[in-house]
Amino acid sequence: MKVIPTPLRDCVLIEVAAKGDDRGFFMESFNQKRLFDATGITFEIKQVNFAGSGRNVLRGLHYQDAPYSQAKLVGVTRGKVMDVVVDIRKDSPTYLQHFKTILDRPNLLLLVPKGFAHGYYSLEDDTFFYYFVDAFYSPDHEKGILYNDASLAIDWELLDKPIVSEKDLNQPNLAHVVNHF
Repeated sequence: MKVIPTPLRDCVLIEVAAKGDDRGFFMESFNQKRLFDATGITFEIKQVNFAGSGRNVLRGLHYQDAPYSQAKLVGVTRGKVMDVVVDIRKDSPTYLQHFKTILDRPNLLLLVPKGFAHGYYSLEDDTFFYYFVDAFYSPDHEKGILYNDASLAIDWELLDKPIVSEKDLNQPNLAHVVNHF
């Protein structure tokens, strides 16, 4: 396991080794002990979610409020996404900063800490995205931030006008979220 720091506190990329031969490949995509030994981060999987998207689909930016905040380990099993996280933890030195990266292979994962808003933009058809999460989903605590809020200044590198759910188009802007905390 190779841990790659990002500019955001506690948010890391994880590259795991894939062993292959003429039959295909095998990889251990998650090992709690190895993650802790490499990062000091405790992550216990409570739920696994999958989403399938076509090209040009944008999902996010989503998070859950305490006491149901979720840390996520995310990646793709097929396809390619622009993954974006925003640190919304008031006590963090990287508060309101964002990070984006391309996830395009099963052995590259992003650890999204609790207190981050998360979203992704699908760059290919038939993209399969998965989330390992450390807390159960709570619809009453689900929140979001408008993905294209100008104050975030996120360059999603859009291919075209994205396909976005009505719910995500009606998320509040960052100023509303910041005042919420």
